[in-house]
Amino acid sequence: MTDTALSTASAAHAPCPRRPAPRVWALAMGWIVRREALRFLGQRARLVSALVRPLVWLLVFAAGFRAALGLSITPPYQTYITYETYILPGLCAMILLFNGMQSSLGLVLDRETGTMRLLLTAPLPRWWLLTSKLVASTLISVLQVYAFLGIAAALGHADPGWGWLLALPTLFLSGLMLGALGLALSSTVRQLENFAGVMNFVIFPMFFLSSALYPLWKMAEASALLRDICAANPFTHAVEAIRFALHGQANWPAMGWVALAGAVFLGLALAGFEAGRGRRRAR
Repeated sequence: MTDTALSTASAAHAPCPRRPAPRVWALAMGWIVRREALRFLGQRARLVSALVRPLVWLLVFAAGFRAALGLSITPPYQTYITYETYILPGLCAMILLFNGMQSSLGLVLDRETGTMRLLLTAPLPRWWLLTSKLVASTLISVLQVYAFLGIAAALGHADPGWGWLLALPTLFLSGLMLGALGLALSSTVRQLENFAGVMNFVIFPMFFLSSALYPLWKMAEASALLRDICAANPFTHAVEAIRFALHGQANWPAMGWVALAGAVFLGLALAGFEAGRGRRRAR
């Protein structure tokens, strides 16, 4: 028997690499969720700022904006509403946006300290590890939103109801989309100082060029171009999906756009991390 035949026979009888059991996949996600939760609880300043930031908008800025914008009837509301009621969904989305970006900032820090490299050497697909981190940060974001809603209700600016429970899937989907955006940025920006600047460059235009603070029809009165930009902003669709969900209704077109944007951002993030892996191997 020739050497070629022997090598072929050996390859045929060689054991195939075993895929990790489903239990291992679940344990990996559980460990990542636990790690992110402990990190968040250990960062008290981040916990406080996550609640103080939207409360300042609700209690301080809303007073000035109320005088300028007044009251209006905006879907899904059937009657005139206060400005505080209008901006509440936008502030919920703002919490998701800021936490998604800050979690990605932690990912950049993990890369600089070497923790990220250790995590990605686990015998699991890279896409699963990154998705697990995305799910972990989203769960933390959603808990922050409900904590904010509880404080807003205690202050008389929110009415608890079934809409809060029905909004859970929408909040989670929106958190995934915004967290995936942060992952996509962290896959291309590799230095902590640079990412902090890019993060602010993304957060503030995304927040202000949306329906979080004012209806799109108000924006159209000022500029049709700005209105079109706001309508194309994925954050606007997240805000409107949350607005309808808190009111006990489903805005399926908005949720569809949020899901589509989330899939695109996650795809870009995974492609970015794989490209970075290829560059390191080339070195």
